[in-house]
Amino acid sequence: MAQTKDACLNLCIPSAAQGDSGQGLRTWIEQVLNQDFTFQHVKVIYPTAPPRPYTPLKGGFSNVWFDRFQISNDCPEHLESIDVMCQVLTDLIDGEVRSGIKKNRILVGGFSMGGCMAMHLAYRNHQDVAGVFALSSFLNKTSAVYQALQKSDGVLPELFQCHGTADELVLHSWGEETNSVLKSLGVRTKFHSFPGVYHELSKAELEKLKSWILTKLPD
Repeated sequence: MAQTKDACLNLCIPSAAQGDSGQGLRTWIEQVLNQDFTFQHVKVIYPTAPPRPYTPLKGGFSNVWFDRFQISNDCPEHLESIDVMCQVLTDLIDGEVRSGIKKNRILVGGFSMGGCMAMHLAYRNHQDVAGVFALSSFLNKTSAVYQALQKSDGVLPELFQCHGTADELVLHSWGEETNSVLKSLGVRTKFHSFPGVYHELSKAELEKLKSWILTKLPD
């Protein structure tokens, strides 16, 4: 009987040129690494966010995981749209569990809004996953994630976070603040800064991410 592979749920957000779908993110990662993002014993899943009106685009449709009132860490979260997608992604996780993968052998994470979505998904709904990764991501100052963690008393998934210091869309300071607050609420965190990196994926961070994935999901 074939061995069931562990799962790595890789979420993405549209950017100016790429990452507008699960396949787009996969292609972008391949271009950055000059190879596919593969593991012998881990299945990498690239879901695509459904199209929806997106307020920062003046209501234009885009493949985004949830809506934002503005791209800022100092405004309310659009919880209605976040919660809808948490349920959609929960269904995806449940499907992997039914296929034989244990929850503690599943990682969730993503780039930009995908990383934010992953933090909501794991820390509010699935605190028994193996870990969370967030690249160029942040949580709002009054995030529901923080509120949920204030009520948690169990062991929390570790967070692996990367952020470019030159990011002008999602400020490096927003990522640092997110990491600091999560750490104060009991999350074990690893935060890596990348000098000169904008709102983009870099080869160095993806290589660090691959190493971290192997520590969380050893063969």
